[in-house]
Amino acid sequence: MFELLLQSIEEKISISKEEFDFCKTLFIPKKLRKKQYLLQEGDVCRYTAFVEKGMLRTFTVDEKGNEPILQFSMEGWWIADLYSFLTEEPSMYNIEALEEGELLLITKENWEVLLAKVPAFERYFRLLIQNNLIATQRRLMSSLSESAEEKYTKLINNFPGCIQRVPQHMIASYLGITPETLSRIRSQMAARK
Repeated sequence: MFELLLQSIEEKISISKEEFDFCKTLFIPKKLRKKQYLLQEGDVCRYTAFVEKGMLRTFTVDEKGNEPILQFSMEGWWIADLYSFLTEEPSMYNIEALEEGELLLITKENWEVLLAKVPAFERYFRLLIQNNLIATQRRLMSSLSESAEEKYTKLINNFPGCIQRVPQHMIASYLGITPETLSRIRSQMAARK
């Protein structure tokens, strides 16, 4: 454990072995079973989590019982309700494991310690948050301006492994389309090949 975290860190910043060894002491390894929640709506998000293994989804449940999906997170990605994590207000989201998973959790207190003791992590997390903001803005623009087929094509091009690991009804929810529309799009794309 921790190999993927080190790889993620080294892609963005340089740290020493001693700094990384200190970093490791601040994380809590956590295993999740399939369908187990990391966070439930109404609870305060106490951890931000790095995904070492597995796939998770962040979603809400609307008044009709639909489950709109905000994001999927797989190996090498971070997941949390950042607003709840930083403000300690109840979360609007659920975070659920779609597969058995292995996570590295860090509390807000330990996150602050890490940022104070290893200043390079300020840059690391700034880059992560900056990239997340850009991705969120692009996804919002895509949802407002692209066709269902364009959104699906973008998803399979950008995250090909996601399609095999996530049930089709969840892919449809993430794209903001019905499962029937997704099925039709997939059939049309297959017929053109």
